Amino acid sequence: MKKIGLMSDTHSYLHPDVFRYFDKVDEIWHAGDIGNTELADKLEAFKPFRAVYGNIDGADVRVRYPLNLHFELEHVKVYITHIGGYPGKYAPGVKDELLKNTPKLFICGHSHILKVMPDPALKLLHINPGACGIQGWHKVKTLLRFELSEGNISQLEVIELPK
Repeated sequence: MKKIGLMSDTHSYLHPDVFRYFDKVDEIWHAGDIGNTELADKLEAFKPFRAVYGNIDGADVRVRYPLNLHFELEHVKVYITHIGGYPGKYAPGVKDELLKNTPKLFICGHSHILKVMPDPALKLLHINPGACGIQGWHKVKTLLRFELSEGNISQLEVIELPK
């Protein structure tokens, strides 16, 4: 079993409570728009860290992290990208990527809208953790925690960060 902390759209701002809420996770995943390498360094020093770059990320972040990240953990195939859309309205190119290497868990960021929904057609779970930075139009900063175990995704928790 692995406990995962999921975030997106920090835009160079790392809320101090992230460390408290992610204290007991095994890995932190970031779905893009990290903002700078200093923020990534802090997260990497804290826990094992997986990330993709987003549309606001500069060359320093893009050199370290890919646009698309495919991996398997606890028998769950995962695909993370920054601009992904959602079931029924995937971003250009994403549906082809999903069909080519169908994951059980598809994660993206970009919209700043927290969304967790199944895609029955592709038999996957789509997650967008919303945004936890201070840039953007969102009013609530959000994180997610969940568990992966033996091919299952469970114990999903939404965390609203204090203002």
